[in-house]
Amino acid sequence: MVLLRLSATALSRSRFALSPLAETLGSMIVLGKHGTVDPWLASWHARHHTGFVVSLEADPFARGLVRLLSSTKWLPRLVAIPPSGGMRTTIDSEVSQVAAVPDAEVRAELEQSVAHSWIEHDLGWLAGQDWGARTADLLRGVWKTYVDPDWPRRRAMLERDVTYRAGLLAAYGWPRALQRMSRRSAWVGADAIRFSDQDAPDRVVGEEGMLFVPITLASGSWLCEAPPDRHALVYPARGFAADAAKRPNDALERLIGRNRAVVLYELRRPSTSSELAAQLGLSLGTIGGHLGVLREANLIVGTRVGRRVVYCRTEAGHLLTGEVCGG
Repeated sequence: MVLLRLSATALSRSRFALSPLAETLGSMIVLGKHGTVDPWLASWHARHHTGFVVSLEADPFARGLVRLLSSTKWLPRLVAIPPSGGMRTTIDSEVSQVAAVPDAEVRAELEQSVAHSWIEHDLGWLAGQDWGARTADLLRGVWKTYVDPDWPRRRAMLERDVTYRAGLLAAYGWPRALQRMSRRSAWVGADAIRFSDQDAPDRVVGEEGMLFVPITLASGSWLCEAPPDRHALVYPARGFAADAAKRPNDALERLIGRNRAVVLYELRRPSTSSELAAQLGLSLGTIGGHLGVLREANLIVGTRVGRRVVYCRTEAGHLLTGEVCGG
């Protein structure tokens, strides 16, 4: 069992962050898959899978790297880097760190990935030099072609997950905020997070604290590490696969109007007006009007959290939709 050990100071400084690199890495692995993928990604995968696979056929290095990353329990630190910009981390700042990794370190990490893979690999495709830079180019290309056009929608999803967990953190502390973050992670005692059930040494988180990084995949989590003691836990943001398959019923739409029904449905998870606007593709003014009507009808309530107003459904709102708020 692998534990992430935190001092009281590290715990107090732990926070959430976004990582375009982690989103790109997860998306690249999904794009390389054949067959069934997460329901909410199915149409995106159908549009881009063939083109991505064709592009890999023209580049043995990219093909070998994607195949290895898709079939190992050890993601190399080459691509598993803690984000450094908090909620404003950019892909350029992250891939520049990937490009700077020296070839000797790249090979050592990839050999670890091969040793932890469930299929056979050889590293014959690891020819030439500047492997960190070539990996950075691959990730930058995947981001630009496949992820960036969808980033506003994905970012809104990720920010909503952070809003939800930050609310749990403020009310109940880190153990509740980490609840159901991934299948393997859990709070252990007063100062540790269980990350994995594998037999490996514990990690000691530095005094700057732990980063928690959501991605818009329904499964999969990994640990990012950087010397001497920076750590980030990448985890699946909650509820996206289920949410993608469900929509308000026709009767609710006829009763209060389609857009208001969709807004009320989306508030099964607390959200700000800007997050709703990005998620639903509506203007802030339109969202604000719908929120005003729903609030006057006592179907939702707004709570100020710092500079933001976070909206959630009231008991009447839950009853009208026939749902309870997800936990």
